[in-house]
Amino acid sequence: MTDLGPGQVLFHFVRHWSRRSAAADTGGEQGRLVLVCEAVHALRLRASPATVNAIAQEIGIDQSGASRLIKSATAAGYLVMAASATDGRRREASLTSAGRSMLDQAHRWQEEVFVELTTGWSDKKRRDFQQAMTDLMDRSYEMDA
Repeated sequence: MTDLGPGQVLFHFVRHWSRRSAAADTGGEQGRLVLVCEAVHALRLRASPATVNAIAQEIGIDQSGASRLIKSATAAGYLVMAASATDGRRREASLTSAGRSMLDQAHRWQEEVFVELTTGWSDKKRRDFQQAMTDLMDRSYEMDA
């Protein structure tokens, strides 16, 4: 894999982990529920309204697919839809306490996987990697704007 450029390595890593999470989840339903709740959480962290269209863009799917995911997560008790505080015509998703709990569990698992993947790394190397990934994410959001 040393013949690959850094961009190729990054996208190879993304493809590997996107396939792995679906394979680990029989039927994929729990992974989809985490995905939509993670999108709502990420939008809220950026102080963006979690509308159906915003969630669709965050996940990279069409509006009808996002709507189905939101409906499933709402039925599972992880999300609630309500009228926007700023525009009553618009509906926004927010996490329920069950949704926050499920995401907390998913985040703990993500941290455990990271520790396992970086076994043998120094704390500095882990922090440097975290900062580099944060910088890449920040830049990717700037490119989307």
